[in-house]
Amino acid sequence: MHVFTQLSAWQAARAASEFGNPSVGFVPTMGALHAGHRALLARARAENDCVVLSIFVNPTQFDDPTDLDRYPRTLAADLELAEGLADYVIAPAAAELYADKYGYRVTESILSLRWEGAHRPGHFDGVLTVVLKLLNLVQPRRAYFGEKDWQQLQLVRGMARAYFLPVEIVACPTIREPDGLALSSRNRRLTAEGRTRAADFPRILRAAPTAVAAATALQSAGFSVDYVDDTDGVRLGAVRIDGVRLIDNVRL
Repeated sequence: MHVFTQLSAWQAARAASEFGNPSVGFVPTMGALHAGHRALLARARAENDCVVLSIFVNPTQFDDPTDLDRYPRTLAADLELAEGLADYVIAPAAAELYADKYGYRVTESILSLRWEGAHRPGHFDGVLTVVLKLLNLVQPRRAYFGEKDWQQLQLVRGMARAYFLPVEIVACPTIREPDGLALSSRNRRLTAEGRTRAADFPRILRAAPTAVAAATALQSAGFSVDYVDDTDGVRLGAVRIDGVRLIDNVRL
């Protein structure tokens, strides 16, 4: 597994004839890897000749500087988890990836304003901008995204279509704990009590007859609810517990 922290070194390696012309699978992450990320890497490994993993805590998608500061950074453990699944890892500094100081950015003006976008202004500008940069750097045939971030998945797919990007955006099922909680890097910030109660989040999303009923039940269970909404056969939700913001979605 080859690890690149400088983009110039990665670009030279990607352009070298030794790289050949294999099918490249790409898994973009913000690190703090868990079994959900490992499932993405395993899918990419099974479907491609070569797998590239990116580890980059993207500052432009955080609307709260405190949230950015608290985001876990565990590069050594991440590399250990990726061993045997990723051929190349790129872990650049923000100053390199944003040499333009975020002067250029991608903005979607419809879907990005709902749900997550309504509660986190500018979030999806940061997401789409960094994904476009990474796709250009990696030049993959396929890129793998988890379905837990349903709105993000739709926006990345839409961007790939809108800009005629030669990449297939592959959706991978949400990986869950035995009690149903979706795996997330944020889960590690929950207290023991909060982690136990957090399992009620997906259970209530599934069990409630309507989105309004789900929101009411979540509030009664002690969650602070940002939103619950039904769209395209999916129920989306975002809540806070222990000061930690969790998102999830379930099929209706």
